[in-house]
Amino acid sequence: MVRGPPSRHADDIIRPARPHTPRSARRADARGTVVPLRRTPAPRFAAQRRAPAGAPLIGIVTHELRAQATPAWAATADRSARDRSPRRLALSLSYTQAVQEAGGIAVVLPAHGFADDVDALLDRMDALVFSGGPDLDPVVYGEPAHPELGPDVDAVSDRYELALHAGAAERDLPVLGICRGMQALNVARGGSLHQHLPDLTAVAHRQDHDAFVPAHAVAVAPGSLLHRLTGDPTLAVNSFHHQAADRLGSGLEVAAHALDGTVEALWDPAARFVLGVQWHPEVLTHLPAQAACFTALVAAASGAAATFPLAA
Repeated sequence: MVRGPPSRHADDIIRPARPHTPRSARRADARGTVVPLRRTPAPRFAAQRRAPAGAPLIGIVTHELRAQATPAWAATADRSARDRSPRRLALSLSYTQAVQEAGGIAVVLPAHGFADDVDALLDRMDALVFSGGPDLDPVVYGEPAHPELGPDVDAVSDRYELALHAGAAERDLPVLGICRGMQALNVARGGSLHQHLPDLTAVAHRQDHDAFVPAHAVAVAPGSLLHRLTGDPTLAVNSFHHQAADRLGSGLEVAAHALDGTVEALWDPAARFVLGVQWHPEVLTHLPAQAACFTALVAAASGAAATFPLAA
């Protein structure tokens, strides 16, 4: 498919400010001192960080993959050009930490494109989180590419991710889709996407301040899973996207929308637990209503009935 030059609008990629490194740490690094990581979470998270025996295994499906300039493997007759240059993982561990804080065990599942492992993987998982990442290739939902389509689109990896969604639906696995992950959920059910929100609204959906600081409010649909989790008619959310759900996929209903009408959350009323949110709750877990997305997912993956509202 022919596209223009790479756009600056790669969807839902969080680019935090460069962190400050304390002078003492810089001195230690210069001496080559290795300081082991000590888990000293805030008291609210201390219990959750230690996953109990039998804690559910939560797969973090990610399309946060970056192309490499040179091949990693030698050319052989049975290796394609794609095989020779596997992409590099670029997932933030905020996703795994959010699952750990909620009492689950996280394992990262890259959308590598080899769909023959889907069934074997899903048979080992108790739930899935679909992470944020670059835009989906619109070829997977049957539309031409918008001129502002972001870089790093990869239809092969997209189809692998959609196969995981389909397999999860067949097994009724609990699913939490985050930003791009919500968009993939919608596409997996036969829905489509608005490819560039600035064509439709003047509201900025890509914040330029810290990700852990909310950017705008969303209205939560009464009676939806999100409303039952949080107990709130409105939520403060962050925002790092230029795309959003358009035509809704089969079985999905809107759970929240922004003031401009943009779909901000989806859910499946017939499923055990299927929730998609357009924001990034994994970096907002200091807010009880956002942490509830993960505690409820882990509860569903454990086979436990969630107590609502979890954020109370």
